[in-house]
Amino acid sequence: MGSSGINAEYMGSSGINAEYMGSSGINAEYMGGRGTEGVVTRWGVTRLPRKTHRGLRKVACIGSWHPARVAYSVARVGQYGYHHRTELRKKIYMVGDGVVGEDGKKNYKSATTEHDLTEKSITPMGGFPHYGEVLQDFLMVKGSVPGCKKRPITLRKPLHTPTTTAAKEEVKLKF
Repeated sequence: MGSSGINAEYMGSSGINAEYMGSSGINAEYMGGRGTEGVVTRWGVTRLPRKTHRGLRKVACIGSWHPARVAYSVARVGQYGYHHRTELRKKIYMVGDGVVGEDGKKNYKSATTEHDLTEKSITPMGGFPHYGEVLQDFLMVKGSVPGCKKRPITLRKPLHTPTTTAAKEEVKLKF
C-alpha cells in the first residue's frame, strides 16, 4: 500500500509485491498492540460516582499541593501493555491495485471479479466512513484488524500451516 506501512515477508516494506497482486485465499497473521488506555483499564482504579463533573473514569486526586509535581506512582493514562499481540488464522480475500497507478493514470478496475465484470473501484459511493477513498494498493482481510483506521499493521506468513477446511477453501468474491 505505498507508504501506508504494511510490511511482510511476501509484501515488501514499500508496498505489496506484484507477485501477489490479484491473488486471494492467502492465509496470514497480523500483529498489533493494545494502544492507549485510561487509568481504569490500565491500572484498575475505581470509577468515580456517576454525578462527577468532568468525567468519572479518572484518578480523583493526583497528589498534594506540595511537592508541586506528580509522583511516579500515581496512575496515569498511557500505553497499555508492552508486547504486541498476534492474531492467527486470518484469510486475505483480495489483494488489489490502487486507483492511481505508477504511471499516474487512473484505473477504476480494482473491484472487478469474474462474477461481476463491471469496471468499478473498491471505494463505495461517498467513501469509507472516517477514511475516505482508497487510492493506493489494498488488502481485503476476513475479520477484524487491530488498531484504528489508517494504522500501520505488520503482516507475516503463518508459522504453522493451517489445516482446517476453512483455511484450505478457495475464495471466490462475487460482488
